[in-house]
Amino acid sequence: MRPKVLVTRKLLPDALAYLEEYALVEGGRETGGLTRKELKQKIRDKDGLFCLLVDRIDREVISAGQRLTIIANCAVGFDNIDVQYARERGILVTNTPGVLTEATADLTWALILAVARKIPQADRFAKENRFTGWELDLFLGREVTGRRLGIIGLGRIGKAVAERAQAFKMEVVYHDPHRLADEEERDRGMTYLPLDELLSSADIVTIHASLNPQTHHLLSAAKLKLMKKTAILVNVARGPIVDEAALAKALAKGDLWGAGLDVYEREPDIEERLFRLDNVVLLPHIGSATYETRSRMAMAAARNLVQGLRGERPDNLIT
Repeated sequence: MRPKVLVTRKLLPDALAYLEEYALVEGGRETGGLTRKELKQKIRDKDGLFCLLVDRIDREVISAGQRLTIIANCAVGFDNIDVQYARERGILVTNTPGVLTEATADLTWALILAVARKIPQADRFAKENRFTGWELDLFLGREVTGRRLGIIGLGRIGKAVAERAQAFKMEVVYHDPHRLADEEERDRGMTYLPLDELLSSADIVTIHASLNPQTHHLLSAAKLKLMKKTAILVNVARGPIVDEAALAKALAKGDLWGAGLDVYEREPDIEERLFRLDNVVLLPHIGSATYETRSRMAMAAARNLVQGLRGERPDNLIT
């Protein structure tokens, strides 16, 4: 008998077709997600679950999956899943690391430049036909070249962002629980700093840390106050790493020059005060949103799921 799989949200056609070769698939064609009630009901007779980072797969949902053997998360992060409880139940959990590194690093730099050079504001200005001629003080931004970049979280994406900084002749400093070896720091041209020193000295700060109890509100109101008033903060990791209300307050008061956000603390809800600010660029969580990357993510998650259903060790098993 073919195993049964639940796909929580609309899936790219190639990945869906691949799953259907090996399993009886429910879902994957409809736009929009399942309610918790629907999720718990539909998962009861499923052997596998294909989910996205916006699906909360907690103890209650996992308990409803009476036959569940594997959960394939189509994302690098897996804070949306109670991995510990899944392990207790003998359920495999997988993610999709590596495939979205370059796209997310590119978007990080798009946000840096958009905030620093006021690109969205200038775009709106031009499209509203308000441009009447060159002015010396029109949309003055901040220099990026030669500045100090502070990276919080030096995983694959953090390192890729640092590599791109070389083209801008930047001094790169970083903070991570696992410091690089001295030789690697020299090879990469990077310097480790304690968090407070990084925040107080960097001109641009980018966040690439994973979300866990230690990083929740890592950038609290007190930490944000350490940053320069001329500094830019970019978050493409997870929203709850930053106290969003405190960030909105700092931006409104001019305690921080600008911010670029692709993730939010209560996603998809966004702190309302941010909508009224002109010194923040807001994106709808599109860090990995290229045709190539999203296709690779979906196929990687699908392969993980099929491997688990076959009794094989999935390529990207979370251990």
